[in-house]
Amino acid sequence: VGPFICTREAVLRMSTKHGGKGGTIVNVASAASTLGSPNEFINYAGSKAAIDALTLGLSKEVAQEGIRVNAVSPGYIESDIHYEGRWEKIKGAIPMGRKGTPEETGEAVLWLMGEKSSYITGAFIRVAGGR
Repeated sequence: VGPFICTREAVLRMSTKHGGKGGTIVNVASAASTLGSPNEFINYAGSKAAIDALTLGLSKEVAQEGIRVNAVSPGYIESDIHYEGRWEKIKGAIPMGRKGTPEETGEAVLWLMGEKSSYITGAFIRVAGGR
């Protein structure tokens, strides 16, 4: 529910239709939304699939109001969210053969927020090592 409330409030403040100057929303989705995460995190995957739908639909609704909406979809990123032994279980499924870093995810977010991506909306950058 949080991302829906946050994006609603952001649109109200950013929208040129409501007196704003436009802006950029970058949602954090997940590679799990398209992988399904069977036998692990299907509830998490489902919630992230909702972020995908929100990103795509909202990007079309507010494009003419000066707002771009995109998402970054991380895969296995070094963090405390993973259970012990998970890396050993899935490392063979990641073509690059390594974990991603929070910094790599952050760089994708920063790029989507910047001027160099000014003609991009409704897009997803997958930061998942090829998975």
